[in-house]
Amino acid sequence: MKRILPILLCATAVACSTGGQVNPDVMQAATAPLTCQDKTQCALWWQRAEDWVRNHSKYEVQTVTDTLIQTSGPGGGKRLLAYEITKAVNSDGTATIGFAAHCDSSLGCKPDPWTAGAAFKQFVRTGVDAPVAGADEATVPASGAEPSAPH
Repeated sequence: MKRILPILLCATAVACSTGGQVNPDVMQAATAPLTCQDKTQCALWWQRAEDWVRNHSKYEVQTVTDTLIQTSGPGGGKRLLAYEITKAVNSDGTATIGFAAHCDSSLGCKPDPWTAGAAFKQFVRTGVDAPVAGADEATVPASGAEPSAPH
């Protein structure tokens, strides 16, 4: 009897941990670098970044500068995503746009940050707000689920 409880707990943990797996195609799209090549392209992409955040965030856009787009939130255990978009100018004249999204729920985020990141990058590159290929409706746990490294 003493052995059964730890085995059941381990089995439950494994079962729960696989429910939030991210589709590899979505992860690849979400982590692909987002680097504009010149001032004209960077200005266009930065405007698209702001447009995407304004159209997809349930939180109010709090800050918009030449290097930061940030929403309020998250808060109160909500599953909604808060966004922080950054732009870093590189020494060669290009700029890298970074994407971070997170929620405040132990139940996971809706939409999941990986799918949001992939959709964001697709829109910034193309101007087309379309579903990301390979995206599913899985909810990714809030902890460790945020694609926040500069891309």
